[in-house]
Amino acid sequence: MAFLAQRLSRIQPSPTLAVTSKVSELKAAGRHIIGLGAGEPDFDTPAHIQEAAIAAMRRGETRYTVVDGSPALKAAICAKFKRENDLDYKPNQISVGSGGKQVLFNALMATIDAGDEVVIPAPYWVTYPDIVSLCEGVPVIVNCPQNHGFKLLPEDLDAAITPRTKWLILNSPSNPTGAAYTAAELRALADVMLKHPHVWILTDDMYEHLVYDDFKFTTIAQIEPRLYERTLTLNGVSKAYCMTGWRIGYAGGPVPLIKAMSTLQSQSTSNPNSIAQAASVEALNGPQDFIAKHNAVFKERRDLVVEMLNKVPGLHCPTPEGAFYVYPSCAGAIGRTTPQGKTIANDGDFVEYLLEAEGVAVVQGVAFGLSPHFRISYATSTADLTEACTRIQRACAALR
Repeated sequence: MAFLAQRLSRIQPSPTLAVTSKVSELKAAGRHIIGLGAGEPDFDTPAHIQEAAIAAMRRGETRYTVVDGSPALKAAICAKFKRENDLDYKPNQISVGSGGKQVLFNALMATIDAGDEVVIPAPYWVTYPDIVSLCEGVPVIVNCPQNHGFKLLPEDLDAAITPRTKWLILNSPSNPTGAAYTAAELRALADVMLKHPHVWILTDDMYEHLVYDDFKFTTIAQIEPRLYERTLTLNGVSKAYCMTGWRIGYAGGPVPLIKAMSTLQSQSTSNPNSIAQAASVEALNGPQDFIAKHNAVFKERRDLVVEMLNKVPGLHCPTPEGAFYVYPSCAGAIGRTTPQGKTIANDGDFVEYLLEAEGVAVVQGVAFGLSPHFRISYATSTADLTEACTRIQRACAALR
């Protein structure tokens, strides 16, 4: 359509949201679908956070706030960064947006010029390369295969950096793999970054609190203070606090970058929802004990899914350190034939087969930049996960 802007040709609709939409359509048509595509905790927002939102409304906190976050929320974020990450930020170093995606968008839109390169390890969250492309930047994808733990190796990072590189995007624990970087692994990446002072780091720590088996989370500016002045540390309340629909993300970074992001936000959405901000103050400052309780359930679900999938000939499912995803290989199913006579040529075909044959919705690995894999979110009931994995076992057994 000639009326539409050419820049739209650089991006696609989010594949993960497309799966969620497809599940809703099929359910409305009467099919029993188990949706394992959404990256959303199935727990309710904790009651004390809900009550804080209600109290804020009753106090009349329903008006505009500061464009990039209320003073109370910025103070809570500063306290969180100091308490949990040993990072010192002042309120003028904090940006709050309508979800982590907006904070990411603001940062890249405010800094990327045409032709600037952004190093993105794959598998990646589906949004990273599209936003870079929308900003007229060049996503430089570095494959991080399963035999590397789905993690970026220092030598591969070093090889990917050029004079045009502006950012490195790190995500730990990862969406889609659940892989998380140890302090030693971050130290090795930090040493590479110290060699390239023109490159900034955007670290997406959204799944910080969702780690298992005594894994200790660290973030790169904490590991290497000399990188502090060129690191944007992004986080939010969506995942650990079960607040996906409240749409609050935030980041800490250098003042000039935060100011630029605020200018951009002032001419787009303006302030995030005032009531959600009040709830987020309580989330960060209030009781945190529910996180460990949720994580115990997530760990049980992770172990269940890993065990059941690894019993399936043709699938291999590594055990992730964090988040609530697994990223199994379906390499053993490629080239096989469905009962309907269709050959499985790639992970997209495999995912389509699971949906058509057994009503299980997952996301194809090609959406995350590394095939042949697929992503399962285990942030759903144990009963649904057990049934879904049973259906996947049945579907794979029927391949010839």
